[in-house]
Amino acid sequence: MLTWEFPPRIVGGIARHCFGLSRALARKNLDVHVVTLEFPGAPEFEEMDGVKVHRVRIEIGHPDFIIWTFIFNHFMEKLVANLSRNYEFDVIHIHDWLTAPVGIAAKYYMNKPLVSTVHSIEMGRAQGLRNPNSLLIDGLEWWMTYEAKKIISCSSSMRWELERHFHLPPEKITVIPNAVDPSKYQRNIDRDEVRRRYGIEPHEKVVLFVGRLVPQKGVEYLVRAVPLVLQRIRNVKFVIVGDGWSKDYLEGMARATGYGDRVIFLGFISDSDLTELTMSVDVLVVPSVYEPFGIVALEGMAAGVPVVAANVGGLSEIIEHDKTGVLVYARNLESIAWGICRVLSDPGYSRWLAQNAKRKVQESYSWDAAAERTIKVYEEACRDGGA
Repeated sequence: MLTWEFPPRIVGGIARHCFGLSRALARKNLDVHVVTLEFPGAPEFEEMDGVKVHRVRIEIGHPDFIIWTFIFNHFMEKLVANLSRNYEFDVIHIHDWLTAPVGIAAKYYMNKPLVSTVHSIEMGRAQGLRNPNSLLIDGLEWWMTYEAKKIISCSSSMRWELERHFHLPPEKITVIPNAVDPSKYQRNIDRDEVRRRYGIEPHEKVVLFVGRLVPQKGVEYLVRAVPLVLQRIRNVKFVIVGDGWSKDYLEGMARATGYGDRVIFLGFISDSDLTELTMSVDVLVVPSVYEPFGIVALEGMAAGVPVVAANVGGLSEIIEHDKTGVLVYARNLESIAWGICRVLSDPGYSRWLAQNAKRKVQESYSWDAAAERTIKVYEEACRDGGA
């Protein structure tokens, strides 16, 4: 399994996905090797719950992300080639375009099938292909889907995008939803103490956003909805967890609303701290304008927190409106504010949503179920032999 992010390197949902899936595959007695990038303080090799994790040393850097991506693919190729001398791998599994070059190269020199999980595509993330970088990434994504013997999509909406944009045959794609490990939320915490850590008083309501600070995540619409929420419910604080190139812009926008003191930007925080914070808030908001799946929403549901999410992509497949969460219109400030206030103003309704959502996650979104379905994809990819 080839991925540019894997714990402790966590940039977005791919790290959590690969971590959960690889461990579940190992529990099914597969010999799983994850090749990923180095990270300060992390060993070059370790075994994590049965998964053999190999971290690649990147010997040359570059400030341009795409150039850096091609550089780290080169060093990943060298490590994968060395590993292939000692292990007889059956399948190569890549995640998104960032490891497409190494995956495709490995396919040919090992003569083994390539499986690709597509978490999102550039056409959706960038809301169009308007510059050379987007066109390059789109080309890499096409190449990845062409070379892969089988493609895994995280949702039906993502499958539809792949079929439409890359003209792929439906039989090449299998939908396997993301999953979550509910056990990490089975801990006792002092909610007031957790809130105090972040300057939040016990009587205040807390609205949480978690994700990359980029336009596709719709954070600006949440920030612009802050005054509308505070006009109706005064004692609310908004906590933004995550980093990204839009951070300075969003902080300025928060100040411009006149309620900058009500919006807290935490940047990146550790997984343990994020788990405790999620369990301590009153509502999780996922205001994305493009979201093929939305693993953050699933984590909120598993944590027992009511979720307000934009009615787009995979989010509308995960959440049943008015039963396991509240769906609102993307980019619509009034709708986002209405959803937040609907949850914050009715504790009984809020608890009922959270209970329904937690039950749904336990029934339908386990990593063991995802692993079983992934193994079937591997078997189909290997059936004819060769790449």
